[in-house]
Amino acid sequence: MGEYRHGKASVTGVKAAKRPGRFGDGDGLFLVVGATGSKSWVRRVQKHGRRRDIGLRSASKVTLAVARDRAREVRTWMELGLDPVFEKRKASGIPTFREATAKVYAANRKTWRNEKHEGQWLRTLEAFAFPIVGDIRVSEITGPMIRNVLAEIWLTKPETARRVRQRIGAVLDWAFASGYRETEAPMRSITKGLPRQPKKDGHFAAMPYADVAGFMVRLRERESFSRLALQFAILTAARSGEVRGAAWTEIDVENALWTIPKERMKAQREHVVPLSKPAIRIIERCRELRTRDCPLIFPGMKGDKPLPDMTLTKLLREMKQPYTAHGFRSAFRDWASEETDVQGEVAEAALAHMVRDKTEAAYRRGSLLEKRRKRMDDWSIYCSTIK
Repeated sequence: MGEYRHGKASVTGVKAAKRPGRFGDGDGLFLVVGATGSKSWVRRVQKHGRRRDIGLRSASKVTLAVARDRAREVRTWMELGLDPVFEKRKASGIPTFREATAKVYAANRKTWRNEKHEGQWLRTLEAFAFPIVGDIRVSEITGPMIRNVLAEIWLTKPETARRVRQRIGAVLDWAFASGYRETEAPMRSITKGLPRQPKKDGHFAAMPYADVAGFMVRLRERESFSRLALQFAILTAARSGEVRGAAWTEIDVENALWTIPKERMKAQREHVVPLSKPAIRIIERCRELRTRDCPLIFPGMKGDKPLPDMTLTKLLREMKQPYTAHGFRSAFRDWASEETDVQGEVAEAALAHMVRDKTEAAYRRGSLLEKRRKRMDDWSIYCSTIK
């Protein structure tokens, strides 16, 4: 494509230009005619010894006079040390934090494993970030603004605050990558400017395994789907979410197996749980209580929806227990370590824990199913024997 630098362009000349090439108007402004006859305006700039062209839109939509005005504007940006691409995006409209959040949420929600995470991601920003920075353009959000968002909850809601920090960072990272911010958000510096959060041991409150059998007796005093679900969770050492979402299609009663698809597992790997006789009895009882064609074994009040995520915790509180449903997995692990000669790998496999050491993992490709079945049967017996 040739370049024609002689003379100024004219309105008539712009309309008449047919030959593919680059026609100069002076001051770095060019009319670019494509091979198909398309015409567009560009402003050539040079920064740090590198040339690049800044598009000023189609010549069919932008007149010569307007193109010249925009070319002068780009030159001014350069003289002021500004980035023309960033300023051009700014002129076309930079989204607010609220608008940017919507874009990031829409782009990422398909990759998230469950609806709970989707809802929490958006709700935390709506509750804590939007009131302060929601209507501010992402290009104008500063470190102190982000600190102000986090300072409100940093000590009173430490875990939530850390999640809000991470999610604000994700939105602003997207804004930077999209050209809407000149710099990345200074998240590390912001954290340093906040007080140190109190340390926690990171463990879920677990009932001592010696108390589990007595608790199971109390749990069976009344019947409800939440009580049946908690019994099933204890007997299988499964996570609360895995139990609450358990579907009839996952159960093989004949072979006493519960196959949880990878989409519902934390490690994103299919997990097969051998079911003890007491666990099978719970499944059979739930089948007797099943209404219509409900796909869930432990349905919530709405029938085709699972029990809410706080249901088992609420049940424990009602029973005056200071423990968590997740803590029963720790109880099982402690029992396996202290009361049996079971190998650590068998207990870890029962809990569906990932093996961190790759060499060790290579020797554990089997599911250890039969060994796990024996241990789950032993655990069910222990949970039924009052000391």
